[in-house]
Amino acid sequence: MILVSDPREMQRLADDARRLGNEVAFVPTMGALHEGHCTLIRRARDHGDLVVTSVFVNPTQFGQGEDFTRYPRDLERDRRAAEVAGTDILFAPSEQSMYPPGYATFVDLERVTAVLEGRARPGHFRGVATVVAKLANIVRPHVMLLGQKDAQQVVVIRRLLEDLNTGVRTVIVPTVREEDGLAMSSRNSYLSADERAQAPVLFRALRAVEAAVAAGERSGDALRALMTSTITAAPLAAIDYISVADASTLEELPVLSEGRPVLVSMAVRFGTTRLIDNTSLTV
Repeated sequence: MILVSDPREMQRLADDARRLGNEVAFVPTMGALHEGHCTLIRRARDHGDLVVTSVFVNPTQFGQGEDFTRYPRDLERDRRAAEVAGTDILFAPSEQSMYPPGYATFVDLERVTAVLEGRARPGHFRGVATVVAKLANIVRPHVMLLGQKDAQQVVVIRRLLEDLNTGVRTVIVPTVREEDGLAMSSRNSYLSADERAQAPVLFRALRAVEAAVAAGERSGDALRALMTSTITAAPLAAIDYISVADASTLEELPVLSEGRPVLVSMAVRFGTTRLIDNTSLTV
């Protein structure tokens, strides 16, 4: 595995791979790699001859008062994890190389960024869309692998890649979970012992919704109420939002209808730590 920090060098290596007829598979990350990221990297080998992983804590997707300065950073640890998982090139640019002095170009999407995480974190998806567009231009991938845990981000990135005619395919990998069901996340390390013990309530709420739908429940309001009651049973949990929405448009659904994919999602705070989770359903 080689470590690359210069975007121009990364472009050159990607272009060389393409000229040789190699498929480039790309896993974008903000580092603090865990088993969820490593699963994406291993899956990337099934889709590409050259596997590129990026590590970049993107400042433009963090809002005021969010955890940019304390977001975990350990490039040497990430380097080892990425190499063991099967990365060929680890792209770890500096903030200055991605946003040099005078930088003035940003990417905005409409509609799908106005709800859920977009409503709770104004400007977040502007930063996500901008950095993903830049990474797509730098890494030149044929395929990008994304984790289902960040479900709205998946919707946004797919829309971005299609709208900008990038030709980049996406492969969505199911959420990797701890034994108690908590979705793996770099932010889990922020949880206190008591908060960590209660955090699996998110997974229990999702399972409760799945069971209710399997039993015939079709009311969006009833499902949202079920999620609320399940989560609030954990005394340290504070709900930011819960959602039962169309999986493509993210429009809240009053009633689930046959054949229409549904995204059930939530954001919940435990102290200063904000966790998200979701499940996909088709009635």
